[in-house]
Amino acid sequence: MPPLQNSSFNPIIPMRELDTKAATNLLNSIMESELSGVVRYTHYSLMVTGPNRIPIVQFLKAQATESLVHAQQAGEILTGLEGHPSLRIAPIEETHKHSIYDILLESLHHESSALSLYKDLLEVVEDASIYLEEFARTMIGQEELHGMELKKMLRDFSPTGM
Repeated sequence: MPPLQNSSFNPIIPMRELDTKAATNLLNSIMESELSGVVRYTHYSLMVTGPNRIPIVQFLKAQATESLVHAQQAGEILTGLEGHPSLRIAPIEETHKHSIYDILLESLHHESSALSLYKDLLEVVEDASIYLEEFARTMIGQEELHGMELKKMLRDFSPTGM
């Protein structure tokens, strides 16, 4: 039996040229953001008080560790593209609000910002590098999951701490 013919099916998807400059700039921004997450989450873990302190501190320390791993992953890719890693971290505003609600809300904003950077990276690398596309998609999934977890945690805390 002859193979089915479908005139709209094209098995070869052309890859476009990778915009290395845009990709390395975004990877540097991602590194800076993730490194600020290390500082942010470490600070938050030290500021938590109350009866829920222990599990929340464990969560925040795990977030700090994961942020460091993400920064290192972005840096490895950056140098693989012959880029130069930044020594900066993204700005961190000290709000002096340390209720669990405020900490979780600020964490959610940080994760949303990181999600945006990874989505920007995906736009730059899509159809130009399968590896970078998969990296961006994986990181988007992880950041979306963090956002969902933080939203679930926020359900039990009120802005006034009551």
